[in-house]
Amino acid sequence: MSASRILKWITGGLEAFLGIPIIGGTFVLSFLWTPLAVMLALHITTLVIANKEGKSSSGSVLGIVTSCIAWIPIVGMIMHIITAIILMLDASKNETA
Repeated sequence: MSASRILKWITGGLEAFLGIPIIGGTFVLSFLWTPLAVMLALHITTLVIANKEGKSSSGSVLGIVTSCIAWIPIVGMIMHIITAIILMLDASKNETA
């Protein structure tokens, strides 16, 4: 399994956690929005590694956008859920090529 695929699974799982209503928001607020900065760094890292490996980077780009606008309550939750789905679908694709 490639490094980008592992990172997509990790970031997808974290995005899914942050997208859980009430729990994700409470987690982000209790750490003063630090989880959003950590997710931004993880998405940028995943993007760079995916580009180096020639893999799809659309989930990571969406994750970067999500990290930047997730401070908006309902919009953030929806974006986290959408990003989690896209990252996990991307990570689950066959690695042929």
